[in-house]
Amino acid sequence: MSITLKQLDYFIASAESGQVSQAAFNLNISQSAVTAAIKSLEEELGVRLLERTHSGVRLTMEGARFLDHARIITGAVAAAVHTPLRERSGQTGRLSIGMTYTVTGYFMSKYYARFRKTYPHISVEIKELSREALERQLARGDIAIALMLVSNLQNSDALEQELLLRSSRRLWLPADHHLLSRTEIRLADVALEDYVMLTVDEASKTATRYWEQAGLRPRTVLTTSSVEAVRSLVSAGVGVTILSDMVYRPWSLDGQRIELRRLVEPIPSMDVGLAWARSRPIESAAATFRAFMSVTMGGGG
Repeated sequence: MSITLKQLDYFIASAESGQVSQAAFNLNISQSAVTAAIKSLEEELGVRLLERTHSGVRLTMEGARFLDHARIITGAVAAAVHTPLRERSGQTGRLSIGMTYTVTGYFMSKYYARFRKTYPHISVEIKELSREALERQLARGDIAIALMLVSNLQNSDALEQELLLRSSRRLWLPADHHLLSRTEIRLADVALEDYVMLTVDEASKTATRYWEQAGLRPRTVLTTSSVEAVRSLVSAGVGVTILSDMVYRPWSLDGQRIELRRLVEPIPSMDVGLAWARSRPIESAAATFRAFMSVTMGGGG
């Protein structure tokens, strides 16, 4: 089997954008090159990764599973290329990392496991806290560094931040929803539908802001702090929702399909990043973690 990094990059870009044409534009290459690379990748794997829709492409169940593997592979290569070629695993120390719920559940697990394997002598303590508590404890020095939704960060005067991932927010719909036939969907169209509102990690506050800016209100029929509940409710046709790609999965727990569509209006992204106190030097173990996350996510450390 001869899978290339180029194939993985093109697949990831297409899966994240939902359109081969947009992936090609973002990568500054031809659409035919992206299509050919993904077709070759599918032939190597013996499965369909993406299927075409009238508005672009969507992940198959096999594609959704492979996407996580592809991200891990490309991240590991980026880390190997950018990390200085010397032994780092002997580093020691204690590291306290704060995280918010969404980051813990939908982003951090694979990176945390890889960090522990790379730096086995750094003792890591994880604290899952609300954004407000994280900001307070960072400012006081109770936590060395936080992995959080920096798009929600309030105390930017006291805290430094570094963006790691910008996750688009899109409309989630059940597989038989009438809006799927539209070539364009606006927030005003969504306002006419029953809506499921997520509350965890200030999701409802963020949603309120962009709904109010549009002069609209969602027709909320149910609120919940559980992303999995939202997934099940949307797939069952109880309502639609707008959430980030980071927490999206194409299937509910009971195997029902969830479709994605972009809205005409620009919806703010959900940004994951690192935060630490401005007022004190970043601790050695925290600096190591920051560099590890930066190169793993494709930055420069």
